[in-house]
Amino acid sequence: MPRAHGFAYTALPAGTVLITHHGRPAGTLRGPRADAFLTEVTSGDPQLVMARWTGNYKRGNERTARDHPRNHHRDRR
Repeated sequence: MPRAHGFAYTALPAGTVLITHHGRPAGTLRGPRADAFLTEVTSGDPQLVMARWTGNYKRGNERTARDHPRNHHRDRR
């Protein structure tokens, strides 16, 4: 799986965290979720943690979509 990149986060006042992806807002966390995110992002790979928290990561359905009848005309690699 390719490594996630392009994520950044900013801790704002009042316990809010803004997550961006290539400069665009990807998610906002508040309260206990923001605290849990900050704890997790400092203990692991920040890019992968932010990708998981925003839902922007490989979902595993690529093979299912490739085998769908509507996609049979597409080039199979």
